[in-house]
Amino acid sequence: MNLPRIVIALAATPLLASAAFAHVTLENREATAGRSYKAVLTVPHGCGSSPTTGIRVTIPEGVFSVKPQPKPGWQLATVSGAYARGYQSHGRELREGVKEIAWTGGSLPDDHYDEFVFVAQVDASLAGAGQVHFPVVQTCASGEARWDEVREADSTARLERPAPALRILAASGERPAQGAGHGAAASVTKGDIVVAQPWSRATPGGARVAGGYLTVTNRGAQPDRLTGGSAEFAERVEVHEMATVNGVMTMRGLGSGLEIPPGQTVELKPGGYHLMFVGLRRQLTEGQTVKVTLTFERAGTVELNFRIGSIGGRAAPGGGDHSHH
Repeated sequence: MNLPRIVIALAATPLLASAAFAHVTLENREATAGRSYKAVLTVPHGCGSSPTTGIRVTIPEGVFSVKPQPKPGWQLATVSGAYARGYQSHGRELREGVKEIAWTGGSLPDDHYDEFVFVAQVDASLAGAGQVHFPVVQTCASGEARWDEVREADSTARLERPAPALRILAASGERPAQGAGHGAAASVTKGDIVVAQPWSRATPGGARVAGGYLTVTNRGAQPDRLTGGSAEFAERVEVHEMATVNGVMTMRGLGSGLEIPPGQTVELKPGGYHLMFVGLRRQLTEGQTVKVTLTFERAGTVELNFRIGSIGGRAAPGGGDHSHH
């Protein structure tokens, strides 16, 4: 499980629900997949006038290597358990870890403010997850408040006691694309494979090749391999690598495909691994979206919408001529 850095604002009573600090929130509401994260639980209120005596946080799957910070005057306890899968950390695989943290035995008056801190790792496999949630239970001398409601997909209903939500960013620091409306490039999950941010560059008239770029995350315990694909606008879709050898930039096709190790994210980008759309049947123009089907050894086929950006673009949703390959 990956742990983000979180600042959570807690409040106890429905009477405070309209206030900014009336419920548990995240001060820093974004974390980057594959990196460490610090969580600061901010408690600005008690339960009505009753002081806060305990804070308990549940850690979601994909957040791991959790280390809570001891707090003077409070007892610190953790509950550990098995992860749904192993996570790589400093060259070793972690199969279990902290799944719940509790600070108890203190007394935080309703009119005082305090913070509860922990650090963790956010696994690369969460790159296409969108959001993860951290349910919190606030115990008071009289009663408790449970901040554990999660909004259903596509729902706009107002939650009375929402769980803190953390948005997961791709390793590049860009937000994962949400949905394919208006030509947006959506992340797609197939089995253990998550493909996000597919894009390409516009091509000049007469160009015969173009590049394709994206990120691939393997959430499984076994390696997979991207072997190629197909597209109606090109004769072939191949996997290529660009690298500098003895000071000379070279490019080669990967006949056996590109391995996607378990628990890792591989980025296909300009100047590195990338797709090659070979034998273009038509020009790619900025602003359009084209369909591409990728093929993986284990996950099978994955259909994607690639956004076409400007010629010479270096990042999504950029696009450009790849014919110098």
